[in-house]
Amino acid sequence: MTKRDLIVRISKETGLVQEDVQVVLQKSLDYITESLVRGENVEFRNFGVFEVRQRNARIGRNPNKPEHVVKIPACKVVKFKPGKEMKTLIENLPTS
Repeated sequence: MTKRDLIVRISKETGLVQEDVQVVLQKSLDYITESLVRGENVEFRNFGVFEVRQRNARIGRNPNKPEHVVKIPACKVVKFKPGKEMKTLIENLPTS
């Protein structure tokens, strides 16, 4: 699902104009990003938590040339932890 798909679906289900839905969705995403940049966690009950984590520096290797060592520097990444309801729904998906 893309952002556009989400906008169209919300618009159809609520009767709101797509442009209005797009503005609200984009503002929501902007505020989430701003909070993460400030180092704050973003929590949506029953959905999940976004948080910034520090990834330690490590050594990487090219599988085709294992003797070639690459130093990967430490960096910050966004981690998502699904909420209880989402986790339950995903765990109960049929296997393919």
